[in-house]
Amino acid sequence: MSKMILGRYIPGDSFIHRLDPRTKLLATFFYIAIVFLANNWQSYLFLTVVTLAIIPLARVSFKFFINGLMPVLFLLVFTVLIQIFFTTGGQVYWRWGWLSVTSLGLINAGFVFIRLVLIIFMSTLLTLTTPSLSLADAVESLLKPLAKIHFPVTEVALMLSIALRFVPTLMDQTTKTMNAQRARGVDFGSGGLVKQIRTIVPLFIPLFVSAFTMADDLATAMEARGYRDGLGRTKYRVLHYGKRDAMTTGALAVLTLGLLILRR
Repeated sequence: MSKMILGRYIPGDSFIHRLDPRTKLLATFFYIAIVFLANNWQSYLFLTVVTLAIIPLARVSFKFFINGLMPVLFLLVFTVLIQIFFTTGGQVYWRWGWLSVTSLGLINAGFVFIRLVLIIFMSTLLTLTTPSLSLADAVESLLKPLAKIHFPVTEVALMLSIALRFVPTLMDQTTKTMNAQRARGVDFGSGGLVKQIRTIVPLFIPLFVSAFTMADDLATAMEARGYRDGLGRTKYRVLHYGKRDAMTTGALAVLTLGLLILRR
């Protein structure tokens, strides 16, 4: 649980840190979309090289990105195995009943694995270099036109900022609870799947109690400070586009053009 990256921010003064949060948010979504343009090893190699070249611009240790993979490692392995055993086509290397390992299955599994890793890396980069409040401001700014149709923009931004803020807190609370139960003799890693599920279920009650307690304290604090709906409030953090944001937009255009050229 301590390796959970979502909601954690690493302070810094790098090129990526200085980007407008709206640029980083849109760039991340755009990157996730264009990843699916890759359909051969040349395009995936191009994406991998570009992604690995972007990460040093954030001046964040690479181990944080590896830690970002740990919580979804089971999902990665499961997805890869599904592709390997259930994709047919090409040369058959192994077959047992309705299960088979083919050349096309191995290729697709490799592509899916690279695609998911690249998406997780870019999402991790967004989280590590952007404070949760800045992300909430970016969402509120991008959704602002919807306020004309009475969409609760400020409320959505507030819920997002609170959710991102308390994810690492809840993960830390989970770690503390698990350590406390280990001190009382609970072994979370032994036994079969059913036994492990039974050992995890008792974690839910203290976590729910802790979450509701924090939510109640937060609501009381907001009411005591006179918070209503955020309408008419001025912004301490003023968002503005700069040269770095224009450079990022141009780099995304070049990346998209490169993928289209390599695509076949």
